[in-house]
Amino acid sequence: MEPEKAPSEKPSHFIRDIIESDLRSGKHRTVVTRFPPEPNGYLHIGHAKSICLNFGLARDYRGRCHLRFDDTNPETENEEFVESIKESVRWLGFDWNEHLYFASDYFERFYEVAEKLIRQGDAYVDSLSEEEIREHRGTVTSPGRPSPYRDRPVEENLDLFRRMRAGEFGDGAHVLRARGDLASPNMKMRDPLLYRIKHASHYHTGDAWCIYPFYDYAHPLEDAIEGVTHSLCTLEFDNNREVYDWVLERGLKPEQIPTRPRQYEFSRLNLDYTVMSKRKLLQLVNEGHVAGWDDPRLPTLFGMRRRGIPPEAIRAFCDRVGVTKVEGSVDPELLDHSIRDELNARAPRVMCVLQPLKVTITNYPEGEVEWLDAPYWPHDIGKSGSRRVPFSRELYIERDDFMETPSARFFRLAPGREVRLRYGYLVTCTEVVRDSGGAVSEIRCTYDPATRSGEAPDGRRPKATLHWVSAAHALKAEVRLYNPLFTVAHPDEEGGDFKDYLNPESLVVLEGARIEPSVGGDPADRRYQFERQGYFWPDPVDSGPERLVFNRIVPLRDTYSRGGREEAAQEASRKQAAGVGEMALVEKQRRISSFSEKANQRYIHYTDTLGLHLEEALVLVENASLAGLFDRLLSEGIPGRTAAAWLVHELPREYRSLSPEEMPFAPGRLAELLALVEQGAITTGIARDVLAELIRTGDDPAAIIERHGLQPLTDTSQLERLIDGVLASHPEKVRQYAEGKTGLMGFFVGQVMRKTGGRADPSQVKSLLEGRLAE
Repeated sequence: MEPEKAPSEKPSHFIRDIIESDLRSGKHRTVVTRFPPEPNGYLHIGHAKSICLNFGLARDYRGRCHLRFDDTNPETENEEFVESIKESVRWLGFDWNEHLYFASDYFERFYEVAEKLIRQGDAYVDSLSEEEIREHRGTVTSPGRPSPYRDRPVEENLDLFRRMRAGEFGDGAHVLRARGDLASPNMKMRDPLLYRIKHASHYHTGDAWCIYPFYDYAHPLEDAIEGVTHSLCTLEFDNNREVYDWVLERGLKPEQIPTRPRQYEFSRLNLDYTVMSKRKLLQLVNEGHVAGWDDPRLPTLFGMRRRGIPPEAIRAFCDRVGVTKVEGSVDPELLDHSIRDELNARAPRVMCVLQPLKVTITNYPEGEVEWLDAPYWPHDIGKSGSRRVPFSRELYIERDDFMETPSARFFRLAPGREVRLRYGYLVTCTEVVRDSGGAVSEIRCTYDPATRSGEAPDGRRPKATLHWVSAAHALKAEVRLYNPLFTVAHPDEEGGDFKDYLNPESLVVLEGARIEPSVGGDPADRRYQFERQGYFWPDPVDSGPERLVFNRIVPLRDTYSRGGREEAAQEASRKQAAGVGEMALVEKQRRISSFSEKANQRYIHYTDTLGLHLEEALVLVENASLAGLFDRLLSEGIPGRTAAAWLVHELPREYRSLSPEEMPFAPGRLAELLALVEQGAITTGIARDVLAELIRTGDDPAAIIERHGLQPLTDTSQLERLIDGVLASHPEKVRQYAEGKTGLMGFFVGQVMRKTGGRADPSQVKSLLEGRLAE
């Protein structure tokens, strides 16, 4: 896990402001948070936000975070869920050390406090039914009515409560309630429930108890017992805060809570195209709509882990989502962006053909095999390493990469057309072979022997480069393509049963894929970028040496965004016809088709004139506030693609609904920052850090850069000294480069860039390196 930034270097939010104020004032000396899951299901991405927030704040302020199981409902909880939660928290990169707690460990203390409340006249045993209690509570416009049992004498209440504990009554016969305020506008305060009878065996305490506390009663007592300082909940517990404070004030003496816990609420994480309710997730699992809690289509952390999403990407996603009090829903593209951002520099590139179409190179010698050197990494990654891939007379290309009658915007292989084979040769289609049913079964091509590595001596440059594998050497693989679980963004808000909107193409299994042989001896947990396809990894359950099974972690970014509405629809239809089943593309096309004429004109302007990516154009068209800021940046001279990329992918989500005037910074300041990026004066990584401080302070980007020493490093002599140090530290790689392994240039550039903290111009570094290595 990479070293974390100091709190002062992290984007601020209201909870950080509260903590820092409490520490400055001396209210608290140590920050104590807690993550309090109920062990009645597997954790999902929404819980990840809470985990990262609670454990992250404790880490940043050198405090501690407790893992506490709120196990007060024996009917839904079990040890399996407890262990899965522990595993998920550790997988995300956090540890509670010795601070593991269970609400059930405090049952005796909860009971003692309940008897104290009864003796004080603050609680009573009610014998109304659940429905009658609901009726007596009143409505938001009318006060509640007192239960006929509200004025039972203290001794009678104590007697009944003790007999409840002894098991004399059946489930639902009685409940213990607080004597609150029946006229309170907060419905939660109208005699809240404290205890109920449940004759059920508890996974942790067995049959020791048959009465169990409600969460609203147990939660504040747990926090007080453990010395929690900042009790962080999601917004749906906003109205519960009054109950929280009431229990502490009436149930405990001041000396029993030396560190007075306070509850603070933040917005929960809602992700489009899925459901986040544990009850609904349980339905999907129990009814067989998914293969289990670790099904990669689910938003559960077990599912995401099996899919291959690295925990670092989830932590980065949670940071990008931010912490606010504004409820909203997050487009999965933001999660995908975080995953790609993480995997780009750690997933080696290999070639895999998902839907093979045979290609025979008729003028290539039969039986001959060439082993081509193919780098694992693009030059901008700064890593070395390559593998050898076999090239032979018979190959496979992607069926999607051939079209017999190509459209005007199709640049891949077609009759009479020449394309480049990645790391190989230029080939030209000369003949199409069909099977007995008339379907294309083989493509015959010729190759130009003078174009090895894809470069033609006469300088001709085909418009397309295709990935491929050698038919005789490729390994068979099953590839699982995961698409959104639902066909609509908010399945539980559409009316009817949420399962009516399940996506029948959420999983597409391709059993005949072919992958280059270099992966055969790789570790079982290695993630790859399948070139031109996306990021994949071997399924940790089903894949093995005898049967390779790859899960798609995330596709690459959409690349067909310039064609407007009609072209987007054609592309989506083409992928559907090919059997890939990209429902995300279909849903985007549905959004496009719903535009008004004015919105459509703006969309076409964004895609055709400005060349924006499809998703960026959609976000801007659908978000008038963000579009306003985008237009302001354009007026400041910022290129459209640069402005759109930063607004859609880098600007924190909570600011996207604000008008330019409401932003915490002047649009001109952001334009100044993006101009520096566009000029190459600062790197993208540095620009992200500057943006975070710009949002926090509104300061001049140049001043921020000056204050933190982020100015670009252009001094040639200083760069040459750094280069000399890097070369001296890697003599073996210098020797390999001199022997012709020129792919190591990326490694050297990356090493020097790290030495400069990202402040140098990579092209200048590369030029200086080439000069040094040529000496």
